[in-house]
Amino acid sequence: MSLSEFYNTHNGFKTRIVLNVRDSKRTVVGAAASALYLIKKREVVAIIGPGNSMQAPFLINLGNQSQVPIISFSATSPSLDSLRSPYFIKATLDDSSQVHAVSAIIESFRWREVVTIYVDNEFGEGILPYVVDAFQEINVRIRYRSAISLHSSDDQIKKELYKLMTMPTRVFIVHMLPDLGSRLFSMAKEIGMMNKGYAWIVTNGIADLMSLMGESSLEDMHGVLGVKTYFSRSKELAYLEARWRKTFGGKELNNFECWAYDAATALAMSIEEISDVNKSYNKTNNVSRNEFGTDLDGLGVALSGPKLLQALSTVSFEGVAGTFQLKNGKLEPTTFKIINIEESGERTVGFWISKVGLVNSLRANQTSIKMSRSSRRLRPIVWPGDTTLVPKGWEIPTNAKKLRIAVPKKDGFTNFVEVTKDANTKALTVTGFCIDVFDAVMRQMPYFVPYEYVSFETPDGKADGSYDEMVYKVFLGEFDGAVGDTTVLANRSNYVDFALPYSETGIVFVVPVKDEREKGKWVFLRPLTKELWFLSAAAFLYIGFMIWIFEHQADKKFRELEIKDRISNVFYFSFSTLFFAHRKPSESVFTRALVVVWCFVVLI
Repeated sequence: MSLSEFYNTHNGFKTRIVLNVRDSKRTVVGAAASALYLIKKREVVAIIGPGNSMQAPFLINLGNQSQVPIISFSATSPSLDSLRSPYFIKATLDDSSQVHAVSAIIESFRWREVVTIYVDNEFGEGILPYVVDAFQEINVRIRYRSAISLHSSDDQIKKELYKLMTMPTRVFIVHMLPDLGSRLFSMAKEIGMMNKGYAWIVTNGIADLMSLMGESSLEDMHGVLGVKTYFSRSKELAYLEARWRKTFGGKELNNFECWAYDAATALAMSIEEISDVNKSYNKTNNVSRNEFGTDLDGLGVALSGPKLLQALSTVSFEGVAGTFQLKNGKLEPTTFKIINIEESGERTVGFWISKVGLVNSLRANQTSIKMSRSSRRLRPIVWPGDTTLVPKGWEIPTNAKKLRIAVPKKDGFTNFVEVTKDANTKALTVTGFCIDVFDAVMRQMPYFVPYEYVSFETPDGKADGSYDEMVYKVFLGEFDGAVGDTTVLANRSNYVDFALPYSETGIVFVVPVKDEREKGKWVFLRPLTKELWFLSAAAFLYIGFMIWIFEHQADKKFRELEIKDRISNVFYFSFSTLFFAHRKPSESVFTRALVVVWCFVVLI
């Protein structure tokens, strides 16, 4: 279809491609035999194929030896790059191109662990190194890698899924083709792994070929996210889809068929570019004619190979699958579509754009890196179990034991923690501020953790020991943790780890202070600082001076004394007031008031 339509619109071309079709019967041996026949018997200048990644290695080596370009539109495994053959051309997207789209989804939901499920062959294994690297960049751990053979029975698949159910991780990345994928999800739904709490993400190995899956398979995959190759809607693509449905009885066109269409167009353009090049083979003369000879003996070399390879590497045009331009022998990714699989088909919930990341639409104003935070979110998603609640991604398996959390039994202050037991059912009711804080923290965990409170008490309802003993039993493993008004002490920290304090005081250390100063008979003078001595002396002088003034005016005998006697009497009076009352009263009322105030100050 591609070649006929191409030549109808390019009548001026001097060359025409003649197709030699061989059926590989979807086997590795069949593909190898077909390629060998085409090169040795038909002397083709290029091969469009193989059909999958498993058939590719032998064909790649065969094309490299005979210098015949091998153009594949469906061999997507990144492991094929390790063969390093310039004559192998991926006219398709490499599987490694989608791993950053998958990791962006994982990062957007803040999942920290995943399980990869892949088909056990070259197609499934080739993507794993790139998945590991991408997840390491976002600090996500691959807890387990589940390899399922293409020939596994339903019982074997179910056994592997039961094994995954015993693990806490609930996020699964599936990389396989629809035939095995439909069986996997059928078994997963049967054993309850498509219920609430699970998250499934499929790569484009399934998402690009959903048209090959029946309605029952789509029902089994309800709630699954998929990474699908995105082709921008063009007139050429719409026209091809209409003709495809008309030609093949309503069959939907998939992405691999679009790449095959563009690959044939690219080959036709490249052949025209080297129209003057000799397209014969250079035959070798060392053909073995003994009983040990094989079909590989006498394999010729295509003289047009190097020129055709160069033409294919530089060809560029707008095809039905977008821009066709090879870089390092393969197409470059630009955009992936994130789909949510429903019973009726698929629903677009966002896009992943190279160098931009996740976006919820492809509006023109969102093609730049600087976008609002809301535009980077996916649209609402229906998850397995027909819920819009995002799975936490981690859950204690149902057969796992609950955490035993000890709570102290106390009769005093119960605002922090209080334990009551029903007289009939013996059921515990634990309340208090500490319990409220712990429950709130557990609800904020990114995964579900079952736990139960166990009262630290004797059978008769009394406390089973001190707080130190309760902490020590956590250390011994009798309890998985403890909640209560437990003070953080140094000796307790030797056995257990404490959470950050939730009170306003935070962490407080009460430690003794060792006084390094010498102790002696004059130790009682240490509280009397130099400033206090100066202040006391100034007070004595001030009081004495005021007494002098008041008594000098009121007491005639005081004025008749000599100056030294008057000074000594004034300061003696001021000092002795600290210890006893004077027999002779003062003459001045102001002196008496001053003495009262002075005595009050001294008492303080």
